[in-house]
Amino acid sequence: MRHSLLFAAIIFILFTSCTTQQQSQSWQMVWSDEFNYTGLPDTRKWNYEVGNNGGWGNNELQYYTSEKRENARVENGMLIIEARKEKIDTFNYTSARLVTKNKASWQYGKIEVSAKIPAGLGSWPAIWMLTDSMKAWPDDGEIDIMEHVGFNQGYIHASIHVKNIIIASEHKKQTLYLCQTVQRLFIIILWSGTRKGLL
Repeated sequence: MRHSLLFAAIIFILFTSCTTQQQSQSWQMVWSDEFNYTGLPDTRKWNYEVGNNGGWGNNELQYYTSEKRENARVENGMLIIEARKEKIDTFNYTSARLVTKNKASWQYGKIEVSAKIPAGLGSWPAIWMLTDSMKAWPDDGEIDIMEHVGFNQGYIHASIHVKNIIIASEHKKQTLYLCQTVQRLFIIILWSGTRKGLL
């Protein structure tokens, strides 16, 4: 079943696309944000997911805001996502959750990410991909390009969440520990009809 992938990204993303016939010989850039402007993230490329949505499946304690410069802004060539201790509704923290949903999506591609990530218990910076038409998780799949889970300090995770084809009701997660104690990273992911992997 072909799924069109959608970015749910919170940091710099450069996306290039290919066809399955071309593979890596001929990449054509179809989307990027180089963050060469100042202000709020470019609304032609990014949407905000707002609220808490019951903790987004991860027991998250923050409230995600929309177009609030204190939580999401571009300056000095970087997208900055900032969590802040401040009260909104019943939540004591705010942050931003940026997605390309309803702006752009691709089925296959080469994704390049350059990021500086925070550390600390309670933090969970992540860059991931979902299908355009999520009906049930993990049945429709999720690719975590990068996660730095606060309770597992110093490890960068790359994971694939899927419903096991053989055991129809079981959730399978394959995790690769990319590295320890990192503050800056550069990741390339290839996803095609026949080839998947990290470079």
